[in-house]
Amino acid sequence: MTVAFEDLEVGRTIETPTRTITEADVTNFAGVSGDFNPLHTSEAAGEASAYGERIAHGALVFSAMTGLTRRVRDERAEVVAFYGVDRLRFTGPVRLGDTIRVELELVEKEERDHPTASGVVRYEAEVLNRADETVLSCELLSLVK
Repeated sequence: MTVAFEDLEVGRTIETPTRTITEADVTNFAGVSGDFNPLHTSEAAGEASAYGERIAHGALVFSAMTGLTRRVRDERAEVVAFYGVDRLRFTGPVRLGDTIRVELELVEKEERDHPTASGVVRYEAEVLNRADETVLSCELLSLVK
């Protein structure tokens, strides 16, 4: 059961389930996106980098974040459309084998006159690794029923 727009409360927080980022995820994302940056695809380049190993694409982590947020539908309003993202920052590496989760805080909601939606909601979002270090932060906006 989803939450009605009018029942959404600013300040409400949600935590998603976790997901482990695998070598297969990185390889598949490189193929789909066309981003074959050696930092992501070459063990030698990863080992020679400041990280000492390969890391996941930032855009892959962002994509995984959006998927994780969809897994908590019963705690959010029904999304009509992804409306945008503001202040996206990649603040730390995600290594192959890292497990991530997302913490969301509803920071704003705005009614809209729209044929299929009630308004726009804005969430502060942080992706955290298993050590509770923030690896990505942004504001997510959704058009919701």
